[in-house]
Amino acid sequence: MDKQPAGRRAGFAASSPLHVVLQRSCRDDGAAAGLEHGFSSHNPRLRFASAKALPSGLSALVQSHVEGVDLLKIVQEAGWPIWPLILCSIAAVALIVERFMALRTARIAPGYLLGEVIAVTRNGLPSADVIAKLADNSLLGGVLASGLKLLAVDPRVGEVQLRQTFEGAGRDAAHKMDRYLNALGSIAAAAPLLGLFGTVVGMIEIFGSQGGGNTNPAELAHGISTALYNTAAGLIVAIPSLMFYRYFRGRVDDYLHTLEQSSEQLLTQLMRVTAGRPGQTK
Repeated sequence: MDKQPAGRRAGFAASSPLHVVLQRSCRDDGAAAGLEHGFSSHNPRLRFASAKALPSGLSALVQSHVEGVDLLKIVQEAGWPIWPLILCSIAAVALIVERFMALRTARIAPGYLLGEVIAVTRNGLPSADVIAKLADNSLLGGVLASGLKLLAVDPRVGEVQLRQTFEGAGRDAAHKMDRYLNALGSIAAAAPLLGLFGTVVGMIEIFGSQGGGNTNPAELAHGISTALYNTAAGLIVAIPSLMFYRYFRGRVDDYLHTLEQSSEQLLTQLMRVTAGRPGQTK
């Protein structure tokens, strides 16, 4: 294997940008301090392939930032306007978990339930115990059981009364499925406004630091942190909240369609069963 001349290797090492930067940073303490400030202020997640090649102070600084960003420090730099956003994020997570549990298919409209109800009512009305268990099964079971209960109390009830009973039970089921969705939608709408409020507070601090012709770098940096962190926090809270709100709204609409179609099928079945009864009203 050919070897490069020593002079060429020396020239390459001398002209390497990385070599120049490291050499200057080792000779100039002020440049090293400025580079350390750049790491701590603007590049908290920056990683180097070979941290050992850096000076000891920079190597320790890079190693400390590799471990991650301190969330508590971010909250402190964002200032007091971020606390309403933190409360909104906690409430949004709680509502999303609760709605995921409440809107499960097994609790709303099991796929097997309608077929079993139609099979049971094919030769007549089920017993009161069966109707009570059906009502406790799910929201769909409660809607179907409402018509069966009315027919068990008054066998001469007509189609109009049964349809009204199913519609009333369906409205109750829709109200239960819509629970907390308005709160989640409100968080999705309010979070960007709260972030904008924090941005305005940060801008006020920035302009306040320029008063009297004297610039306060600490107040200026704090104002910038408040503005940017609150803007980002508002979007971080609002975007997932809006996505889950739309997702849950779609699931509720699908469930309502299933409840409506199932009620219509059971209504047809019950009218067929009771068609030959004397005194039946239309």
